[in-house]
Order: sequence, then C-alpha cells, then structure tokens
Amino acid sequence: MDIPAPAPNGVQLHAPGVAALREAAVGLETAFLAEMLKSAGLGQHRESLGGGPGEGQFHSFLVRAQAEQIARSGGIGLAEILFQSLMEARK
Repeated sequence: MDIPAPAPNGVQLHAPGVAALREAAVGLETAFLAEMLKSAGLGQHRESLGGGPGEGQFHSFLVRAQAEQIARSGGIGLAEILFQSLMEARK
C-alpha cells in the first residue's frame, strides 16, 4: 500500500529507488509513532483484562502494527517530509 504523493518538481515517481525511499520514510515514521504510542501507554498490560502472562509479550507487535497503519494512512505527515528531504538529497 503506497502513500499517494505529488511528484516533487521534475522528479519521476517511477524512477529506480524512489519506492525504496518512500518505504524508508514510512518506516521511519512508523518507528517514531510506535515510540510515541508506547510512551502514551497504548498497549500496556492491564491486570483487569485477564489476558494471562503471554499477553504482555505481544503488545509491542500490536503497537507496531497500529503505528504502521497510522503512517500508511497519512500519519502525521512525517513520512512525506522525510521523503521530500530524501528526494532533495538524491539530486
């Protein structure tokens, strides 16, 4: 699932390596959002849920998946800023 993006000035979006740069930018935003969600307390083990000892071990997967979905849905705009910066550095 690619994030739709306007073409930077004169840059071909289908040029070799552009998809990899976009994926790298989304990956960085995902990592950032995962850390923010963890800091906000999302996915913390709650004793009242009764999920057992294994539940706590999989919370990081849930938080990471949620962060990735947020980033791929447009996120907070960080991926687009990173992508544009990477494209500028590529010139």
